[in-house]
Amino acid sequence: MYRVSVIGAGKVGWRLAQALENAGHYIEEIWSRKPDNAARLVDHLYNARAQESLDFSSSRAEIFLLAVTDTAAPDVAASLMLPAGALLAHTSGSLSMEILAQAANQYGVFYPLQTFSKERVVDLSEVPFCLEANDKQALSVLKKLAGSLSRQVYELDAAKRKVLHVAAVFACNFTNHLLHISEEILEDGGLDTQLLYPLVMETIHKSMELGPTQAQTGPAVRDDHQVMDAHLQQLEEEPEWAELYYLLSRDIIRRHRQE
Repeated sequence: MYRVSVIGAGKVGWRLAQALENAGHYIEEIWSRKPDNAARLVDHLYNARAQESLDFSSSRAEIFLLAVTDTAAPDVAASLMLPAGALLAHTSGSLSMEILAQAANQYGVFYPLQTFSKERVVDLSEVPFCLEANDKQALSVLKKLAGSLSRQVYELDAAKRKVLHVAAVFACNFTNHLLHISEEILEDGGLDTQLLYPLVMETIHKSMELGPTQAQTGPAVRDDHQVMDAHLQQLEEEPEWAELYYLLSRDIIRRHRQE
């Protein structure tokens, strides 16, 4: 088992720190730009302590996970002081591992492909962990660390990880945003948002089982312009939603005419 420090106490750091501890690793320190966040996370851990500065030179940790925003990561990495021989890895899906080169001799990427929140526990055993490292030894350590959490461990270089990250934004973030719009439409119409839940769940299960192409239904795939025009009229007071409806419908029509 490894001694690990987590730099960042946001959603990713929050869940990784607890999962790693539950897997038998020892969490040494937690650092956050907001000290209160580090203190709150430490309260959920066995014996970790909140670290006030980015000077970890006296830490006993062997692995440091940089779990801050993509915007903050380069500056935080540049300010780090780590013990000799430490391995540093960031958790981003889109950043190059080279942003860590000045902070550590061994560095890499420890990217869990999942959406996280502090309020909801995620079973990491089936979450893909996408890894990259600057040498074989570092990669071996990251594989062992990821393997203690998940059965799905992949080695992906920066180019492939960026492709995966874009796809994940469409599959996760955009899907969630569309659900948000759907809920607002129902609320504006005085309807219970829970009416959508069975449909949403079946849509996801069917898409995973049959594949998105075979699972697609609705007026666009039928090329039913009468229904689509009626929907656009309903959305006249929300032009941005109407534009999204139009663009998505047009793309569905285009793709299924190619089939």
